[in-house]
Amino acid sequence: MSLSNAPRILRLTLALALAGLTAGCFQPLYGDHASVGSPAGVSDRLSSVEVRPIDAPNGTRLSRVGVEMRDQLLFDLTGGGAAQSPAYRLDIRLTSSQTQVIVDLNSARPDIQNYGIDAVYSLVDLSTGKPVFKSTTFSRVSYNIPGQQQRFAGDRGLRDAENRAAKVIADNIRSRVASYFAAGT
Repeated sequence: MSLSNAPRILRLTLALALAGLTAGCFQPLYGDHASVGSPAGVSDRLSSVEVRPIDAPNGTRLSRVGVEMRDQLLFDLTGGGAAQSPAYRLDIRLTSSQTQVIVDLNSARPDIQNYGIDAVYSLVDLSTGKPVFKSTTFSRVSYNIPGQQQRFAGDRGLRDAENRAAKVIADNIRSRVASYFAAGT
C-alpha cells in the first residue's frame, strides 16, 4: 500500500463507519415493529380506520366514483383482510370537474378532455370524536373523445378516467393517513 492511497482508504473507512451508524435510523413506513411492548405497526393502525360512505347524489357519476374510491381505500387500508374494530373514521367529500383541452376546429367538439377530482378529507379519532387532521388532495387525468360516431368509446374513456382519478386520490389519502400513523403529525 502506498502513501498516496492512504487518504482514499481513510475516506472509504470513514464513509462505511457513518453508513453503519445511520443504518439503525431507517424504518420502512409499512414495516411492523419487532420489539415486544412496542406500539402497533402502521399496517395494524391502518386497518383500524373506518371509511365512511362518500356522500354524493344517488345516480350521478360522482356517486359511482365515490363507491370506487371507497372500495379502493378499504382494500388499501386492510390489505384485503378483515378490518379491526374501528378506532378512527375517515370522512371524505368529493367534487369533480371536466375541462376541454383540445377542440376540433371543424366540428367544435372536444377531442381531449381533463377529468378532475378534488377531495377534502379528515381523520377523526372515535374515542374523542375530534378530527386528528384535515387535508385535501386532487387528481387530474385526461381522456380522448374519438368522435361523434363513437359515443360509447367517449363514455368509456370518461369512465376509465374517473377510475384512474379515484385510484390516485385513494393512494394519496392512504399515504397521508399512513404518514400520520408513522410520524404522529
